Amino acid sequence: MELLVVMVIIGLLATLVAPGLFKQLGKGQVSAAKAQIASLEQALDKFRLDVGRYPTTQEGLSSLVTDPGIENWDGPYVKTGTITDPWKKPYQYESPGTHGEFDIFSYGRDGNPGGEGEDKDITSWE
Repeated sequence: MELLVVMVIIGLLATLVAPGLFKQLGKGQVSAAKAQIASLEQALDKFRLDVGRYPTTQEGLSSLVTDPGIENWDGPYVKTGTITDPWKKPYQYESPGTHGEFDIFSYGRDGNPGGEGEDKDITSWE
């Protein structure tokens, strides 16, 4: 009987604490995506210094990891794991971009454009 009471108390505590922990996990993933985008921007700048231009949309961010056969390529410029966002989806890349020379973005947790909170798009231009 005492064991049952202890289990009920632990269960009640877990239901009170768990939502707060999951909320912090989501904020951490958004922060990680922002940091990864900033790192990708720096890698793209290094690519441009070596090659003389940014990768095209068709070459994509994978050209930061593997040599696409471009003269003066001196990579890899990033580790392979940084091309996917914290939700394990590939970052979107466009060059030329709508908001600058290039755009990098993630569609957030839901993987769809727009959204609020963790589902909000994370971009290189905001």
